[in-house]
Amino acid sequence: MQVRDVFAAWGRILTGRAPLLSIEITRECPLKCPGCYAYGDSHLAGEAQLKDLTDFKGDELVRRVIRLVDRHRPLHVSLVGGEPMMRKRELDRILPELSRRGVFTLLVTSGVIPIPAAWGELPRLTIAVSVDGLPEHHNVRRAPATYERILRNVADIPHNVHLTVTRPMVQDDAYLDGYMSFWNARANVRSIWTSVYTPQRGEQSPEMLTAEERAKLSETLVRMSAKYPKMGMKPGIAQAYVEPPPSPAECTFARMSVNYTADLKTRVEPCIFGGDPDCSQCGCAISTALHWMANLPVAGPLSMRHIVRSSMAIGSVAGRFRPGFGELRWSESKRVQSIRETPLVQIANAGDDRRAS
Repeated sequence: MQVRDVFAAWGRILTGRAPLLSIEITRECPLKCPGCYAYGDSHLAGEAQLKDLTDFKGDELVRRVIRLVDRHRPLHVSLVGGEPMMRKRELDRILPELSRRGVFTLLVTSGVIPIPAAWGELPRLTIAVSVDGLPEHHNVRRAPATYERILRNVADIPHNVHLTVTRPMVQDDAYLDGYMSFWNARANVRSIWTSVYTPQRGEQSPEMLTAEERAKLSETLVRMSAKYPKMGMKPGIAQAYVEPPPSPAECTFARMSVNYTADLKTRVEPCIFGGDPDCSQCGCAISTALHWMANLPVAGPLSMRHIVRSSMAIGSVAGRFRPGFGELRWSESKRVQSIRETPLVQIANAGDDRRAS
């Protein structure tokens, strides 16, 4: 992104539009990863489960995704799932169209399905491949998306690698070093992104890091970033893993993003994790990055957070004068409420709905 893109995002906020849009374009996935939030019972606030939703394929999916983008006019769209590559043919039409419209797009995949080399030429498209650990652990957790398969399927395309750190990975100091060394050395890897496993409130699982382990990880990531430049880990971002936003109302990412699940009308709240995430243990890479940016000083006691909040307040007023405005994302309430946003998407010919993901 360039400076003009930052101003474009600011302009959207001032007019009452969220600059970020996330879409779970399919509920289908060939993986059964432990700890996957998308298929949790509480992901959609108990109203339904992702696996039970009706979703779309073919022309209908392409048309509805583009319509959703036109409705919200975001600066950036994240396409997630399920496994988005289960809709490879549809993405072959959606991605070039989003690029043509000047929309920045992030496609998050397990790498289980080959990625067309032509997608690497699309402006403003970033492909992130989730690789959770070294082969001896990743290949068990995320089969059939094994290292061998991922390396084959992304061989011809530039991509980022995303790691979700779980507790077993921080027990051995050499573990993360081996991971970063491997992926930093690969020529077609642009960046290595790191998240920390984010639990739901009240959850007790072996994936979760203790407070002491998160503090140690923060220091480790900063130290490794000096050794492996593709990590790009800023000290402020690493510190946000130790002191994340305390609630969705305080999370810049949660408040600036609109998130839809696979039926393209049900909203995922209060953030992309859905359900009732434990914000005190948030490890979302985007959330921590924006939390760090929001705390950057501008002048004297004034920080980016003050500018963002003021802009949101203006946008909340300005947006009410736009037909169909129904954004409650920027409420100052302690918890962003779940919203069913049927009026935002005109569903034509409901009888033509197709099961897709």
